[in-house]
Amino acid sequence: MDAGRSLPLRPPSAALSAEAMAAFEEGTSLVLSRWTALQMAVENKWGGHDSHQKADQLASSLVSWFGQSNAPHYIDELEETLNDYMVLSFRTEIEDDSIGEVAEQLMIMHEDCVQGNYEAIKNMRH
Repeated sequence: MDAGRSLPLRPPSAALSAEAMAAFEEGTSLVLSRWTALQMAVENKWGGHDSHQKADQLASSLVSWFGQSNAPHYIDELEETLNDYMVLSFRTEIEDDSIGEVAEQLMIMHEDCVQGNYEAIKNMRH
């Protein structure tokens, strides 16, 4: 087992309330809006004329991924999802550590939302 990378960050029974889901959706958009690699891909239209819509779709897909079931979520799967999306939708390989950083932010933020803690999201608004 890889030093904790394959362990879930939440128990299978954890689910988001409607309030927590709304906060998580906002937080996901905020995290992605601060991801330099994604913003460069959108601004430079690496995904074509609909690059902005592709970024929006990524946010929706991530929220769905977290909400799809009560099964545990694994950070390595999230990193793979982010990497695959950038390659397939924007034809770009992310060579820095930003995919791992974004994945970690999303996992922690999701756990915070499960616990009703929205401070990180409030802080990102400013």
